[in-house]
Amino acid sequence: MAGVSLKCGDCGALLKSVEEAQEHAELTSHSNFSESTEAVLNLVCSACGKPCRSKTESDLHTKRTGHTEFVDKTLEAAKPISLEVPKVAIDTEEAVGAGSTSQSEEMVVPDVDKKLLEELEAMGFPTTRATRALHFSGNTSIEAAVNWVIEHEADPDIDQMPMVPVNEKVEAPKPSLTPEEMKLKAQELRERARKKKEEEEKIMEREREKERIRVGKELLEAKRIEEENERKRLVALRKAEKEEEKRAREKIRQKLEEDKAERRRRLGLPPEEPAAVKPSAPVVEEKKSSLPVRPATKAEQMRECLRSLKQNHKDDDAKVKRAFQTLLTYIGNVARNPDEEKFRKIRLNNQTFQDRVGSLKGGVEFFEICGFEKVEGDQFLFLSRDKVDMQVLNSAGSELNSAINNPFFGVL
Repeated sequence: MAGVSLKCGDCGALLKSVEEAQEHAELTSHSNFSESTEAVLNLVCSACGKPCRSKTESDLHTKRTGHTEFVDKTLEAAKPISLEVPKVAIDTEEAVGAGSTSQSEEMVVPDVDKKLLEELEAMGFPTTRATRALHFSGNTSIEAAVNWVIEHEADPDIDQMPMVPVNEKVEAPKPSLTPEEMKLKAQELRERARKKKEEEEKIMEREREKERIRVGKELLEAKRIEEENERKRLVALRKAEKEEEKRAREKIRQKLEEDKAERRRRLGLPPEEPAAVKPSAPVVEEKKSSLPVRPATKAEQMRECLRSLKQNHKDDDAKVKRAFQTLLTYIGNVARNPDEEKFRKIRLNNQTFQDRVGSLKGGVEFFEICGFEKVEGDQFLFLSRDKVDMQVLNSAGSELNSAINNPFFGVL
């Protein structure tokens, strides 16, 4: 049997003609070719007529166009291969004769809907591209042709005029829609788009509602935690005030007892019997001694510092109260504006600061308990941003408010 193809002995590729074998040899430098009875595949797409020479090429065509049906014309196209190199020039008479004998293989431009072609050309598409788009999209509509161009604009043959065999049956183009049909179609598309938009808006609204519920729960939880912390702080503050009042009353009672004993001594009366004294004090003292020793908290240190300041200047209540109010102002400014360095840095030799706080024993110590440090040769009190503790500042504010508003504060 005569060979119907040439097979490359180096890579196994099948070639239809001597010309293809020569091109293959130039590209790959392969020179070992032999005749083969194995025909080159000729899979023709049933939808658009595009020939594919391999299964890979047909799969790629299906992926690009969606056409899945192919007609296997391998055996029809297979014919004995001529090993003679074709002549470069062919006489006119021979060419005419060959054309008449192969008239069945003549290729022509496919017929497309002229009206649709004119509309595409009016839109700016080249004639070749518009003809190709209408042919491969089935002459259905402008929209289908434009979509085809968009999907295949990267094809290397996008601007080549499509060709089909003369005897190939081309389906008559579908008639274009009438104005009434186009109006109905447009209305249908608008209605479909509106429904799709409404559905998307409903989905987005449900998502927004879920997000609002989640944020609301987080805010309620944060508010609950804040209220719980505030309640605990108020309970601790009331407890501290009660203890302070209790110590103040005990101090007043002891003072009254001492005054009473002094008056009895001046009048020459014998002192009261020790049995008259309430025995509760030693018991309380014994309980206190049995408690485990723990380090003083920041709040206790602040309270003791303020009590010491008031004791050291008990003869000038106005000056002490002004010092407490000044301390509260400084601490409040830092708590409200922790990022502002001007509220976290205090010049010690400032005359106003010295008159109100700096000259009083215990004023600077209170700032140090809150985290301030002396810097630049003890010229400034400075609280660095990373040492700002809002819990400590809140405790300082609570202790200062108690010292200002509690009339029994610092009596001990």
